[in-house]
Amino acid sequence: MKIITVIGARPQFVKAAALSREFAKHSNIREILVHTGQHFDANMSDVFFDEMQIPKPKYNLNINSVSHGAMTGRMLEEIEKVLLAEKPDLLLVYGDTNSTIAGALAAKKLHIKVAHVEAGLRSFNMEMPEEINRILTDRISDYLLCPTQTAIENLINEGYKNTTAVIKNTGDVMQDAACFYAKQSQDKSTIIKQINLNKYILTTLHRADNTDNKQKLTNIVEALNEIHQQICPIVLPLHPRTKKKLQAFNLKLNVTLLDPVGYFDMIELLKNSSLVMTDSGGLQKEAFFFKKNCVTMRQQTEWVELINANVNVLTGANKQKIITEVEQMLIRPSDFTINLYGNGKASKNIINVLLNT
Repeated sequence: MKIITVIGARPQFVKAAALSREFAKHSNIREILVHTGQHFDANMSDVFFDEMQIPKPKYNLNINSVSHGAMTGRMLEEIEKVLLAEKPDLLLVYGDTNSTIAGALAAKKLHIKVAHVEAGLRSFNMEMPEEINRILTDRISDYLLCPTQTAIENLINEGYKNTTAVIKNTGDVMQDAACFYAKQSQDKSTIIKQINLNKYILTTLHRADNTDNKQKLTNIVEALNEIHQQICPIVLPLHPRTKKKLQAFNLKLNVTLLDPVGYFDMIELLKNSSLVMTDSGGLQKEAFFFKKNCVTMRQQTEWVELINANVNVLTGANKQKIITEVEQMLIRPSDFTINLYGNGKASKNIINVLLNT
């Protein structure tokens, strides 16, 4: 089986690394990686691939820094050229980025089967471009590889039982990656020595819904500043876009700010934190993997099982709610033994589905 995997964002490289390691164990599978270039930064250097033991892409399309429409269109055009040259049996995509939908569309129009890892996730917020990407990708995929039972139920509710798509709960490849890299992170990271804090809240803030809205961003900044000064220190690796918006709105974050960190540093920050605050999708799960409660500064989440398990709580951009929930979640005892995401066996499950259905 010849598989082309299309990836473009840094989290997708981490996920692909987990599955690529399993692909490499099968002599009857050949994988070719295509990097669209959607996320391009210094951390996407050879060192990044070498340190994380990620196979280097055969193709790098170098498509970035353009509008959603232009980006998706150019990706569609360039991925089609790769597919025509390589003639794969299957195209595999992850998640909900422009790279995801472009890869799926290019393959489907050439009658190449599509496998969607992280299928069935829904935030039910159609203002998020990620929601549009994931819904459209699901609709044209032949293999819907779901990370959770909730994702399966979303697809059933949308009528996918009436399609020919193979729908399976495989677990989440992010847990596979977290298990693998957690064994190495302490030796590869010095971030804990740098911050020199015994207790802190790890925080990320980058979602456009929060950063592009002056009132929401003001509320969050005020909440973070108060928490940092009165409850517990906050450590926040600052996203470049958030930094620009803070400057544009003349807002000042009085917390411990870091430049964007690599994956090993993030794992160590997670391991040693007292709580996680975020508006990210993936970090909500990673908090669970490393047995940390989470406060999510959004109105909805794709990972509702975390809410149901009482290890995550939604606050939106409500200042007082953020502060109140942080106080409660810092002391809340939680059960992290429950199996929500496959316990690190998702990659093996995915390969079993692809080879046997």
